[in-house]
Amino acid sequence: MRASGILMPVFSLPGPFGIGTLGKEAFAFVDFLADAKQTYWQILPIGPTGYGDSPYQSFSAFAGNPYFIDYRLLADVGLLTADEVPAARPVGPIDYGALYNERPVILKKAADRLLAAPSPSYEAFCEAQSFWLEDYALFMAVKAEQGQAGLADWPDDLRCRKPEAIAAAKQRLAGAVDYYKAVQFFFYTQWNALKAYANGKGVRLVGDIPIYVSPDSSDLWTHPELFQTDGEMHLTQVAGCPPDAFAADGQLWGNPLYDWPTHKATGFAWWKQRMKHATSIYDVVRIDHFRAFSAYWAVPAEAETAKEGQWLDGPKTDFFDAVNRTFKDPKIIAEDLGIIDDGVIDLLKKTQLPCMRVMQFAFMEGKDNMHMPHNYPKNCVAYTGTHDNNTVLGWLWEAQPYEREHALKYCAFPGGDWAVGGSESASCHAIIRTLWQSPANTVIVPVQDLCGFGKDTKNERARRAERQLGVPRHARSSSTASTKVDQRIKRRLLQKQITAKGRRVSVGFCLCKFPMC
Repeated sequence: MRASGILMPVFSLPGPFGIGTLGKEAFAFVDFLADAKQTYWQILPIGPTGYGDSPYQSFSAFAGNPYFIDYRLLADVGLLTADEVPAARPVGPIDYGALYNERPVILKKAADRLLAAPSPSYEAFCEAQSFWLEDYALFMAVKAEQGQAGLADWPDDLRCRKPEAIAAAKQRLAGAVDYYKAVQFFFYTQWNALKAYANGKGVRLVGDIPIYVSPDSSDLWTHPELFQTDGEMHLTQVAGCPPDAFAADGQLWGNPLYDWPTHKATGFAWWKQRMKHATSIYDVVRIDHFRAFSAYWAVPAEAETAKEGQWLDGPKTDFFDAVNRTFKDPKIIAEDLGIIDDGVIDLLKKTQLPCMRVMQFAFMEGKDNMHMPHNYPKNCVAYTGTHDNNTVLGWLWEAQPYEREHALKYCAFPGGDWAVGGSESASCHAIIRTLWQSPANTVIVPVQDLCGFGKDTKNERARRAERQLGVPRHARSSSTASTKVDQRIKRRLLQKQITAKGRRVSVGFCLCKFPMC
């Protein structure tokens, strides 16, 4: 089935609490997607963010982000009073420092009320999530006690989980452990309600799970035997990326690497739990850095750059065979971007998972390549750009003139000023229309591209605060040619009929009703 959707991070939803939440604005976005006849809402990882406030460095592969909990929903069920709900603040850049200081104070009030008389639903949640919840809560409690120090800097007996130290911590920090468990109950209660509402509207949630866990995570702390460590919780090799034209020293990510032989010996039990959890909270799961299942770049932990790394074999089809034996037809997207060799191509062919194509990459070399829409296989998910990319309009501004000319000609740009942004941007329309007309069965467009926004609204990764899209500065990415976002995006989505490979497909053309623009 051919279908389309929108990439919209939860944190980028508008709202009164300084960051997007799982409250009424999220439900309104679902309504917008349904009205626009969109099938998918793709998000970024929803785990609690760690260093750099990046969703790709989380304290847990299973926990939800407390920043996304909506205070109003807690008040609706009597866990907060009206006076305890903070006053609305203007929508703008996310101040993670303010969230870090404010959130625990308010959520503690709600947790205290819940824990004073635990509900049957809370008890059921704790039992159902026991395979990760207790360990995560203890990890967070110890981390708080240690002044938020990273796992590598904890005292040896706690870092290495000496039985007597763990027993003492559980007793000493029992109240804090209960708090972190309650917060996860709040998150998943609200998340599950949103997912049920979306599914009832015919909207499917596409989740994003990073292949690697954080070096400062409950996952590493609880299961060091599943990672390449020295037995004392010290990493022996870490993840990264080899040198290329964009990074002479490669990229040194620093994430723990899996001990794949140990995973295989357990029947990939931990990964099965992770996939069971992911497929329960998402309808489709996008696995980041798919190529590492074929082979991964391993860098000695003491190395100063990624140049010192080497390629090592991943689990290949053994992993996916185990997943397919456990789950019936799991919906998985393989993020196969980056360095793709014959091993990755062969693994994709054997697993028959949909791959990814990114239209911005099509015109970078000035020649035919796999990202040109006419080369897309049907079994792929096509994007104008991902969260790592510039926006379409921002890319057009920064592209080499020959690249821009090639792209606009290929996409049958009707003429006029390609630099104009906003919901009626002719250049953005042409590029998105071309993507929809490609053979790809699924197309996902970042919300910024539907709005015709410039690069000031792109999603920055680690070490940069993600910008909410509620009040963009300008529709263009050049100060000499910037205009305010066209207010016509407030109108209801204009439905158009286009012909794609001989079939007529109903698609939403421009974002307009939803107030985030």
